[in-house]
Amino acid sequence: MTDPTPPAPRGTTHQPRVLIFDTTLRDGEQSPGATMTHSEKLEIAALLDEMGVDVIEAGFPIASEGDFEAVTSIAKLARNAQVCGLARASFRDIDRCWDAVRHARHPRIHTFIGTSPLHRAIPNLDRDQMAARIHETVTHARNLCDNVQWSPMDATRTEHDYLCRVVEIAIRAGATTINIPDTVGYTAPAESAALIAMLLERVPGADAVTFATHCHDDLGMATANALAAVAAGARQIECTVNGLGERAGNTALEEVVMALRVRNDILPFRTGVDATKIIGISRKVATVSGFPVQFNKAIVGKNAFAHESGIHQDGMLKNAETFEIMRPSDVGLAETSLVMGKHSGRAALRAKLRDLGYDLADNQLNDVFVRFKALADRKKEVYDEDLVALMTDAGTSAAHDTLQVKRLRVVCGTEGPQEAELTLSVEGVDRSVACTGDGPVDAAFNAVKRLYPHGARLQLYQVSAVTEGTDAQATVSVRIEEDGRIATGQSADTDTVVASVRAYVNAINRLIQRRRKTAPDADVKAVTFRDAG
Repeated sequence: MTDPTPPAPRGTTHQPRVLIFDTTLRDGEQSPGATMTHSEKLEIAALLDEMGVDVIEAGFPIASEGDFEAVTSIAKLARNAQVCGLARASFRDIDRCWDAVRHARHPRIHTFIGTSPLHRAIPNLDRDQMAARIHETVTHARNLCDNVQWSPMDATRTEHDYLCRVVEIAIRAGATTINIPDTVGYTAPAESAALIAMLLERVPGADAVTFATHCHDDLGMATANALAAVAAGARQIECTVNGLGERAGNTALEEVVMALRVRNDILPFRTGVDATKIIGISRKVATVSGFPVQFNKAIVGKNAFAHESGIHQDGMLKNAETFEIMRPSDVGLAETSLVMGKHSGRAALRAKLRDLGYDLADNQLNDVFVRFKALADRKKEVYDEDLVALMTDAGTSAAHDTLQVKRLRVVCGTEGPQEAELTLSVEGVDRSVACTGDGPVDAAFNAVKRLYPHGARLQLYQVSAVTEGTDAQATVSVRIEEDGRIATGQSADTDTVVASVRAYVNAINRLIQRRRKTAPDADVKAVTFRDAG
C-alpha cells in the first residue's frame, strides 16, 4: 500500500515527529447524545487510518458488548494506524481490552487510574496502595502487549511529587507512553508546558518513553494547552475530530494539525496527517454524531474562510494572504462554488462531491444521485452547501433504522386546527395516524409519538437555512432526553416540516440504539474503581 501522507512542507522533513492520537470513537462518543452505530465507527476509523492518524483509540472494550465488537472490528480493519483500547486499572479490564486489540497489526493497551486527591478517594486507596495497583496493572498489560500507554487521570490536579512517583512506577513496569491528562480542562498553557518539562527533568527513565498530552476545553484552552505541552517535550497529542467530547469537548485534531503546519516557524514539529482530508472527515463525524459544526469553528466551520467586511474582501481580491493564513484547499475545501442543476449528470455530481470531501462508491453515488435529482427539481440552483446538507441527510438515514418516515401531509394556516397525517415504518411495518397540534411541527411530532410511544422530552429544536432564498433547504437539529439518555438528530429538506419530522425520528432511532447498550451505565460511560482488582 502506498503511503497516503503527502510530502512534508519544505524544511520539515527532519523535524521531530508529533504523533496524533485520535480518540473520537472513545472520548468523542462520550458526548451526551453522540452514540454511533457499529458501521459508522468502522467508517470513521477507516477515514482516520487513511488520513495518517498514528493511533486510533477505538473504544472502551469492557463498557459494553457493542464497544468490544467495535474495537475488535477496527483492530482487524486498520492498515497503518495503531489501534488502542481503554482499560481501567483492573486485570479484567485489561484482559478484555487485549482480547479486542490483539487482532491489530499494531495493538496498544491504554490503562489509567485517577491520581489527584479527589480521584484517589473514589477507590478508597491510599498513596502506597494506588502505587502498588499501578505497578501490578501496568506490568500485567505489558505482559500481554509490548505497546502500553498509562494515564494518571486528572494529572494536572495531582501533587507533583506523587505524580513523579507514579509516572516512574509506570515506566519501570513497562509503559511505553505516558499520557498526562487535563481531565477537567483546568490547566493553562504555561502550566501545561511546565508540567511536561518537570516530569522530563525529574522522573528517571522519562527520556526513554513518549509523553502525551490529553486536554479538555472547559476553559477554551485545549488546543493552546496541547501545543504548549508539545513545545515542552510532549510528542503525542490526544485529540478528536471537531473537538468532539464530553462537556466542552477535547483538543480538536484539525486545530493542532494546522497550527503545527501554519506556525511551523515557532512550532518546528511535523505530523503524518494528510490535512487535505480534514474537511471530509469533519463532515462525516458531524453527520454520524449528530453534532453540527458551529459556523465560526476554526478550520472546519462554515465561516472559516468567509469574508464579509469590505476591507477584508478588497484585500482578498488583491492578495489572499492579506486575510488568510492558510488556503481552503490545504484542508480539503473546494475553493470554487460551482452551481449544479437538474441537468447535471452522475459524473459531474461525483466530481463535485469529491471536491467537497466525499468519495462515494458506485452504489452510494446512485442513491445520492436520486436524492440530488429530487432536490434539483425543487430548487433552480443547487449550491455546495445544499450538497453538504444532502450528504448529511443521507448519512442519517439507514435501512436498518427502527423508524422510517414514509409519508407526511400537514394542514396549517391562520385557522386551526393544524393537522398532520403521518405514515411511519415501525420495524418494517407501515403505520398511519392523523394528529392535531399547536402548529404543523407540533402536530407532526404528536403523530410520531402516537405511532411510536416514548417518554423522551424535546430539549432542543433548531432550524437554520442552508442557503439564501425562499427555496433554500432547511437544516433542522433536535435533541431529546429520556432517563438521562440524550440523543440528537438532524435532517435537511426544502420543506421545513419534513426536515423536522425526519430529524425527530433520527433522534429517536439514536435513542433506541442507546437503549440497546448492554452494559450498566453504558450511556454515560460511568467509571468506577470499586470493582477493580
